[in-house]
Amino acid sequence: MNRRPSRPIALTIAGSDSGGGAGIQADLKTFAALHVHGTSAITCVTAQNPREVRAVQPLRPDMVRAQLEAVCAELPPRAVKTGMLYSPAIIRVVAGFTFPGNPPLVVDPVMVATSGAPLLQPRAVRVLTAELLPRATLVTPNVPEAQWLVGRPLKDMEDLRQAARSLHERHGCAVLIKGGHLKGLRTAPDLFYDGRQELLLEAPRIARLHTHGTGCTYAAAVTACLARGESLVRAVTTAKAFITRALAGAYRAARHDVLHPGA
Repeated sequence: MNRRPSRPIALTIAGSDSGGGAGIQADLKTFAALHVHGTSAITCVTAQNPREVRAVQPLRPDMVRAQLEAVCAELPPRAVKTGMLYSPAIIRVVAGFTFPGNPPLVVDPVMVATSGAPLLQPRAVRVLTAELLPRATLVTPNVPEAQWLVGRPLKDMEDLRQAARSLHERHGCAVLIKGGHLKGLRTAPDLFYDGRQELLLEAPRIARLHTHGTGCTYAAAVTACLARGESLVRAVTTAKAFITRALAGAYRAARHDVLHPGA
């Protein structure tokens, strides 16, 4: 008899960060910290460090599909997360793929790196909103990404409330807008809305911390919790506490702050 402990499986579909702070690397560290077996499909290889993205090489769409097929053949995920998808062709591969068991899908609409480098081709935004978001269980934009998606500035919490409702009405998915980019607040507020329930998730703002990969880690934590069988509301609540600990426990690597998902 096999007495080894079993872990649920989660899948991340995202780009590789050679600096180790975001993307696939951040997602897999988060899955491991939350006791979920992480699988991956890499969409792009990036040459980057915490200061800059020097180059982006997207994989061929057929190679992205081959990774999805290989993972799902033997390791069917109980939850799926997308990060950097980059191109219309890659988005269409993911949006058109049939995942066994129809697991929940968390879409982190990665558009621009913390350093300012574009991570989503301009013409890909329409494909993301038209073909992928209608399949999503949850979309997790930060304020700049939410502004792109709704087409207007978001300056305060009431703007976030209206944007969350607008995105839910347009695409049918739950929405978690991360409000860390809002100015003049002493907390880091996030707004969750699923069409029935609204939650304001707050935590103390951590000053003088300059890191990246927060959005990846947050969405990966939600995905891991869904893979463990938690409800969506419980998953986002657990993930908020997780990312708060990861920020508070950040460590230094050379001259840079790095999130600590295992904190």
